[in-house]
Amino acid sequence: MKTIQELAPQNMWKHFYSLTQIPRPSGYMGPVTNFLLTFGKSLGLESFTDEVGNVVIRKPATSGMENRKGVILQAHIDMVPQKNNDTVHDFKKDPIEAYIDGDWVKAKGTTLGADNGLGVAAIMAVLEDAIIPHGPLEALITMDEETGMVGAFGLKPGTVTGEILLNLDSEDEGELYIGCAGGVDITATLEYKGEAADVDDIFVHIGLKGLRGGHSGLEINEGRGNANKLMVRLVESAIETVDAKLVSWKGGNMRNAIPRECEVVLAISPENKDILEELIELVTVTFNEEYEAVENKIIIEMTEVEKKGDVLPEEIQDALVSAIYACQNGVTRMIPAVPDTVETSSNLAIIEIDSTHAAINILARSSCDSMKDYLAMSLKTCFNMAGMKVELSGAYSGWQPNVDSPILAAMKASYKEQFGVEPAVKVIHAGLECGIIGANIPGLDMISFGPTLRSPHSPDERVLISTVPKFYDFLVATLAKTPVK
Repeated sequence: MKTIQELAPQNMWKHFYSLTQIPRPSGYMGPVTNFLLTFGKSLGLESFTDEVGNVVIRKPATSGMENRKGVILQAHIDMVPQKNNDTVHDFKKDPIEAYIDGDWVKAKGTTLGADNGLGVAAIMAVLEDAIIPHGPLEALITMDEETGMVGAFGLKPGTVTGEILLNLDSEDEGELYIGCAGGVDITATLEYKGEAADVDDIFVHIGLKGLRGGHSGLEINEGRGNANKLMVRLVESAIETVDAKLVSWKGGNMRNAIPRECEVVLAISPENKDILEELIELVTVTFNEEYEAVENKIIIEMTEVEKKGDVLPEEIQDALVSAIYACQNGVTRMIPAVPDTVETSSNLAIIEIDSTHAAINILARSSCDSMKDYLAMSLKTCFNMAGMKVELSGAYSGWQPNVDSPILAAMKASYKEQFGVEPAVKVIHAGLECGIIGANIPGLDMISFGPTLRSPHSPDERVLISTVPKFYDFLVATLAKTPVK
């Protein structure tokens, strides 16, 4: 059976394969950083890391191209570590098992890391190729993009000197992105003292799984289920129906991934166990009917467990459940001038509750800064009313499109010449690093593009094989036709 190293272009896929063998979850950059520095130095190129750990590799212009504007090839080094519950995988030790499934490359039970490993692999292929023509090149491979764009925020002026930035981190081949959404992280916390459960109560664990999850920007408009928002409906019904008491809650683990799974522990009277089981069966049927068109089978399972500590005080429990129920999640508004594009959205990403502490994390996005601020204040107010302390952090502005961009004009003409059609020019509802890098280094002419990926940030992540050679050929052609200084 064919392996990914045999796919075209081989000079790109071989580097992607190498990246799948090196652990690189967000927050664990050491091994892959050393790998990239060794790679750059082996080519005789200037290679270094900046203060925050971004990798920079410089390659001089090929003969006759010295008068072209300098190009920064940019991608991020880290990947989202998501796996299915039944998959045994340590993202800090184990390689990603990539395989070919028809027209797609996928991973066995985990995220693939094509976001943004394919961008890094394309940069490596360009740096290694001694034949393709190009002006002065700088590779900027940023760290910890997925957990707050740490590398982009920490980039200092002067670290790179090019005038054009090509971001290789969008996910639809044939589309050129010239703007993106900004975002802000909302974190609500509350501390309290638990109470002993009734002496006769039993404890039950309820797990919800089977959701597709996905990228909280790119796929937020598809109406997929959010495990936290589904679970709150069940928990509220259990409190109302059988006087259940909340012991713990754990749902989601990445602020920019739609939560796929959620689990709670409830304390209930033994005589209500059958009633709760019937309620779960009814809710499971309801959820599957509601989400039949966009989800796989949603599974909710209940098992009795040993007593696991105190329950939440009733007034705290009710306030938290009400706030989670009321929390805005999903699309708030489309761009009025571009009705098929999401402008503003939020993702109820992570909930962690135990008998003494609650923490809730939401990511709000918008390409309109005033709407982003409005949504953030709405979410802050929602959790303030539950008595929670709310902090806003990691805010970044969107990337404002420039339709008169010289590199945009050159790339549109080049794409049509190569493939016979015009590329689509779009604004993306995701937090590309372009917005932050452009704020740190004003005046950059920026475009984002890439091969076709689906369901990044989830174990369903996959890349459409036929789009990878088109993406790479277009990148090479773009480098050959960059404007003169």
